Amino acid sequence: MKVLITGAAGFIGSHAAERLQQEGFDVTGLDNFSDHYDIALKELNAEALEKKGIEVIKMDLRNPAEYSVLSPEFDFIVHFAAQPGISSTSTFDDYFSNNVIATQHLLNFAEANKDLKHFFNISTSSVYGLEATFPETVAPKPASFYGVSKLAAEQLVLAKSRANLLKASSLRLFSVYGPRERPEKLYTKLITCGVKDEVFPIFEGSEKHLRSFTYVGDIVDGIYRAIKVYEDLDGEIINLGAEDEHKTQEGINIVEDILGKRIKLEVQPRRAGDQFRTLANIGKAKKILGYKPKTSLKEGIRLQVDWYMENFL
Repeated sequence: MKVLITGAAGFIGSHAAERLQQEGFDVTGLDNFSDHYDIALKELNAEALEKKGIEVIKMDLRNPAEYSVLSPEFDFIVHFAAQPGISSTSTFDDYFSNNVIATQHLLNFAEANKDLKHFFNISTSSVYGLEATFPETVAPKPASFYGVSKLAAEQLVLAKSRANLLKASSLRLFSVYGPRERPEKLYTKLITCGVKDEVFPIFEGSEKHLRSFTYVGDIVDGIYRAIKVYEDLDGEIINLGAEDEHKTQEGINIVEDILGKRIKLEVQPRRAGDQFRTLANIGKAKKILGYKPKTSLKEGIRLQVDWYMENFL
């Protein structure tokens, strides 16, 4: 089985590429190597994939002309590529072009692939809004450009399913962390500040935010399980994440315990659109996929610290 993974040099996409190859898939990766964060990290991820025989093609999904380098013979497409997260340096145009326009062009490519069995859109709990504790049947209320653009992308994909043009579904991920996490994300930033004795910038009140912190390996396991039962998923939306919720302060404490030092914090103004609470409602994933995240927060953070120490010290 051939699978195309977009955003394959990124955090979750690179882990998914490795897992699917281990499960016997013929994996091709795509990434535009955006400078949204340090390209060196993406290059490190791509190098790890290429050492395992996984090709990572540099291309921009927003440019229709670049699709000519791809063979239209994939069994599955797993679409991670996006302008990620909530960032003051990302404009509405960044989110719109990378998350909406790029998805539409990829769908055009997918629709022309007559052998395609299923298109998996990777979405986010941010589509739910400031509080994400709901089942998939609840109407989304995104509160950020990121959430709005990811919801729009999701609906583009599901519209193809409703029109019987593609078999497709959308997987909404909750607060993913682990090795290869982006440098501006919570745990990589915390670990960096702790190791280098730098000040960690924390948004006012965010230490009390509740999160379904989910280890990347558990997310990838959910994606693999979805692929195995793809025939049952056309038109479906499924939440993937841990059922346990933790305050951000708990995560800070765990990093400090592992590093054996206190991390200096600097409070910054609240960030617009930031979620107050996420708690993955995974009843549907349990029923359809047999999904059950297994990695504790402390165990996952320790694995992330080990990765950081191995690659950046």
